[in-house]
Amino acid sequence: MNDYSRLLACYDRPGPRYTSYPTAPVWRDDYTAEHHRERLQAAGQRHGEPLSLYVHIPYCNAMCYFCGCATVITQRHDKEQPYVDRVLAEAALTHAALVGGQESTRPIAQHHWGGGTPTFLGPERIERLFEGLRALFPLADGAEVSIEVDPRVTTQEQLATLARSGFNRISMGVQDFDPKVQHAIHRVQSFDETEAIVRGARDLGFLSVNVDLVYGLPFQSIEGFQRTLEQLHRLSPDRIACYSYAHVPWLKKHQTVIPEDALPRGADKLALYLCALQSFVEHGYEAIGMDHFAKRDDELAIAARRGALHRNFMGYTTQPAQDMIAFGMSSISEVDGAFAQNEKTLPAWEGAVDAHRLPVVRGLRRTEEDERRRSIILDLICRFGVTFADHGGAEPFRQRYATELQALEPMVQDGLLTIDPTGLRVTEVGRLFVRNLCMAFDAHLPRDADNSGPRFSRTV
Repeated sequence: MNDYSRLLACYDRPGPRYTSYPTAPVWRDDYTAEHHRERLQAAGQRHGEPLSLYVHIPYCNAMCYFCGCATVITQRHDKEQPYVDRVLAEAALTHAALVGGQESTRPIAQHHWGGGTPTFLGPERIERLFEGLRALFPLADGAEVSIEVDPRVTTQEQLATLARSGFNRISMGVQDFDPKVQHAIHRVQSFDETEAIVRGARDLGFLSVNVDLVYGLPFQSIEGFQRTLEQLHRLSPDRIACYSYAHVPWLKKHQTVIPEDALPRGADKLALYLCALQSFVEHGYEAIGMDHFAKRDDELAIAARRGALHRNFMGYTTQPAQDMIAFGMSSISEVDGAFAQNEKTLPAWEGAVDAHRLPVVRGLRRTEEDERRRSIILDLICRFGVTFADHGGAEPFRQRYATELQALEPMVQDGLLTIDPTGLRVTEVGRLFVRNLCMAFDAHLPRDADNSGPRFSRTV
């Protein structure tokens, strides 16, 4: 770990996660529903191109203290039906703007539900929502149909309904099996109930099972995390996401209950990730991108080796859809070169949908320069490298990004990447700091001393 001490001192600082570029803090409040409608209409003219579709289900039975998602905490299941009705109403508004009342000519290649807890919905509401969306937006052959579930509240009946409807991929959070960590983050989840959902999904024919871990949580230790990893490998998931805990109490007030002095930081936090990385490699997983791993024969790993991996708000995917339509409170669409975020509170979203308005609260239309930089950042986080020939050639790239290449020189000296006549290549060590490498190409990032304002989580 001593080898990383100087690197951590240099690079462990606040920075974006690059789920989008430009990142959400620079989106504009004057981007309106009418702007989004215009982009939908333009996208509707690109007949035959695939689309991605996302649905946000915000409800959870209880608050997980580490969570950074947009959630609504309730145990009132009478809220299910009104929410489903409004999602379908919003989908109809989007469909009308996209195709003008005609049948959709853009098949859905990726259909994903996230949350919150999508399995807050009972089997009947799951089926009604999915069938209603599929009627408006038919699935492409071989579509990736996925859902995030909480093993604590998901039943075998719900799994059977999902499988019967057409869901073929499932993802579930574990975070950590250590009881002390679980109590500190207010998410007590046994190995047995997690295993039951994994086995149930496989028995029903789900093509892929993903499990999420989080490192940097309160009271985590190497010994405890190793025990969690041993239990994880008993489940043998097809894919693993191992996220860095984003401690942002200025944005997520519930995180203030997490004891700050119990959080592993710096070298201690990195040691947890390196422990996980070694364990994943030993058990046959490949790093396919930032924070994500897959078995060698998984389609994500195959796509990563071919340089064909894609990434959007839903994560890494093999589906190349450039546009994503999203429904539900706080959800984010990406259509025709623009981002559009829905109202971030439930009453505001409900009010807009009830008034038959697209519930957009902010967004951003990307410029040509944004598109160029976005492509570079996607190459770094999907392919761990940038090939100059893909960006106009070596000389034009060097001229356009001379300042950025100069900013990368210390990172070259520190062994995080190499630069040769053909492009940039991120090293194995550099993969730990890939967010920092992306930051060099972020034209919207404040250029103060260390970008230490309360905007982002730390990069390590």
